[in-house]
Amino acid sequence: MATLTSELLRPVDPALALDEAALLRYAAAHVQGFPAPSPALALTQFGHGQSNPTYCLQASSATETRRYVLRKKPAGAILQSAHAVEREFQVLKALGAYTDVPVPKVYCLCTDASVIGTPFYIMEYLEGVLYLDSTLPGISPAKRNSLYFAAAKTLADVHKVDVSAVGLQKYGKRDNYCKRQVERWERQYLQSTGDGKPARYQKMLDLIRWLKDNVPEEDSSTGFGTGLVHGDYRIDNLVFHPTEDRVIGVLDWELSTLGNQMSDVAYNCMTYIIDSTPTENISYGGSERPSIPDGIPQLEEYLSVYCSISARPWPATNWKFYIAFSLFRGASIYAGVYHRWTMGNASGGERAKFAGKAGNAMVDCAWDYINRENVLRERPATGMHVLKAPRQEFHNEQEGSALTNGQGRFVPNEKVMQLRKKIMKFMKDHIYPKEDKLYKHAQSSSRWTIHPEEENLKALAKQEGLWNLFIPLDSAARARELLLEDRSHISPGSSDDLLLGAGLTNLEYGYLCEIMGRSVWAPQIFNCGAPDTGNMEVLLRYGTKEQQKQWLVPLLEGKIRSGFAMTEPQVASSDATNIECAISRQGDFYVINGKKWWTSGAMDPRCKILILMGKTDFSAPRHKQQSMILVDINTPGVQIKRPLLVFGFDDAPHGHAEIIFDNVRVPATNILLGEGRGFEIAQGRLGPGRLHHCMRLIGAAERGMDMMVERALSRTAFGKRIAQHGSFQSDLAKCRIEVEQTRLLVLEAADQLDRHGNKKARGILAMAKVAAPNMALKVLDMAMQVHGAAGVSSDTVLSHLWATARTLRIADGPDEVHLGTIAKLELQRARL
Repeated sequence: MATLTSELLRPVDPALALDEAALLRYAAAHVQGFPAPSPALALTQFGHGQSNPTYCLQASSATETRRYVLRKKPAGAILQSAHAVEREFQVLKALGAYTDVPVPKVYCLCTDASVIGTPFYIMEYLEGVLYLDSTLPGISPAKRNSLYFAAAKTLADVHKVDVSAVGLQKYGKRDNYCKRQVERWERQYLQSTGDGKPARYQKMLDLIRWLKDNVPEEDSSTGFGTGLVHGDYRIDNLVFHPTEDRVIGVLDWELSTLGNQMSDVAYNCMTYIIDSTPTENISYGGSERPSIPDGIPQLEEYLSVYCSISARPWPATNWKFYIAFSLFRGASIYAGVYHRWTMGNASGGERAKFAGKAGNAMVDCAWDYINRENVLRERPATGMHVLKAPRQEFHNEQEGSALTNGQGRFVPNEKVMQLRKKIMKFMKDHIYPKEDKLYKHAQSSSRWTIHPEEENLKALAKQEGLWNLFIPLDSAARARELLLEDRSHISPGSSDDLLLGAGLTNLEYGYLCEIMGRSVWAPQIFNCGAPDTGNMEVLLRYGTKEQQKQWLVPLLEGKIRSGFAMTEPQVASSDATNIECAISRQGDFYVINGKKWWTSGAMDPRCKILILMGKTDFSAPRHKQQSMILVDINTPGVQIKRPLLVFGFDDAPHGHAEIIFDNVRVPATNILLGEGRGFEIAQGRLGPGRLHHCMRLIGAAERGMDMMVERALSRTAFGKRIAQHGSFQSDLAKCRIEVEQTRLLVLEAADQLDRHGNKKARGILAMAKVAAPNMALKVLDMAMQVHGAAGVSSDTVLSHLWATARTLRIADGPDEVHLGTIAKLELQRARL
């Protein structure tokens, strides 16, 4: 059964009451964006959880109400090293700032016990769904399956974190983790039992001795398989999105450290071994849970998904130890909970009363597991895709290194190679020969109409399966779920597979996008041109089903085009907080007023939809004022004033428009994701979009190289071919070095974008965005120089390619912004 975050709240237990006045003073002074002035504070307590007391703070002023979460150490005597809220704050801050691991944002840490009695920290309140019962009663089988695999993916993401890069390299010792943990939890158990406390269980003492004698050899490693460990990773410690099967928050990092990550995996698999929920009649019946509810993957299937995503070897050799260790640790935790209950300071309510019995049942289960002959097959079943790594790789493979099967890191696979060959042939047979016709049409009096040849080429590209190749796997999966269950809106003859691309990663698409970049016309022929790709990505990721049906489907089919309205002439739009375009709610509509320019694509007669970024709340926190909204370009009040020129090119029929929005009324349902989510959407849009520009720029540079060499081999100056001059050879070699260096940087950025997401990859994305246009400008300038006067004319594509490359030192963020991002990350890393 799903439980909303808000449904876990209850009145504060009188024994756990806080000094609300002191707390309010502290929060108002230390929490950025805290409601003011003179907010009222309402305090409730979360009923789920057995450890650090956790509260909901609802702060209300005259104009707004906000919720926060507070976690604190328990009052009274506690075990040494337990309840370390300071460490929770440290890991949450690092993960939130530098990775895409879903965690609540933390605001402040207070170590001054005089404020509310113990140290505490305040973090973001996540309104989502929790599943307190790991069997997921009342949930459909398909959804159970999705939720478990989402949990496996998130755990793999936690384990892939580069702790050195995020400043957690000193968060713990990687080696001998299990050995140290057995000793630690032995101490905790002994301190919670005996000598007038709850009685000790002899089987627990015997289990401790067995674990000490059977610690795996791999536990002494500091390399592959070690890193960040959550320590209490269970499905009931995850907050899921309210409507999507994905994790939006990993909670309860109290036990996190560095160490052997397979212990995390085994602990997460406890649901397959025993139901350890503390109840009055809990006991261990001598066998595994009799059945797994329909939809929940079997243990080995779940493990195979985790191993595949995290690139970990199959854990059969030491699985018995890891399960017994997890049961032992759980039993020790329950012993501490029960001890606190006897003293009256447990936070888990009535369940804490039965924690001692639950701990003993886990010990009995551990011994049953140890005594079994087989607990996990030696290798995964057929059809389960798991990295096959020799045992020694656990010791020798360094964290973050590539596993490349001896072929090099960036060798495209067979699927990509075949698509690349098809695109190169298509370009040679159909696009390059038509460029002159397309250019002449774009310079004629009919330039704001579509050349019939362009639509013919698009139809041919679609027939050959070279369509929408930019769409990432995850975006395609979401759209497929929303769109393809009801196909009534799909045009006759459309192919679902073509609509949602070829299932490529950003890295795989990079090899293809580069080829498209050799011609200014090619991207749109393959329906992979800006700004349509970015706009489609926004609708794929954030659009509602209705928005996708109305606008995304015709964009995917290539029947319409779109524009992106963000930049404004009166402010420095490189800082998007400056934008002034107003989006005001009036009943069931939003009214838009403002001026935009450089709205690329808006001059195209096929352009039907604009995504506009403006401000819905000028008084909100700086990065929550902006929203994105869909605007039908034919809405009354949308006035296209003029096309803008780029170094004399108007890029007809695509164009770059200046647009006035004068009391433009659009339905409230056109808002994307919700008010105040504009920056969030922009970051999701700009990561892949910026990289696509970089990929195309490499292609433009390669075309410049080809033309440069061909010209140098065919022209004679001062008695010999230009190609024979030493100065040309030196410059040519330098250009090749620049191209290859930039290509590797862009491919690495694409790989990090795939593996870590926009947020963690933002540093290398910024590097690529600076490097690619500057490299292309250098190469194209050299090519123009070799062509002489012809190079700066419109008789070759060089001047247009150069103008496009120069524009991209400004578009999607100027160099200076990206250099600032790179520098800040370097300084943060140094301080950490």
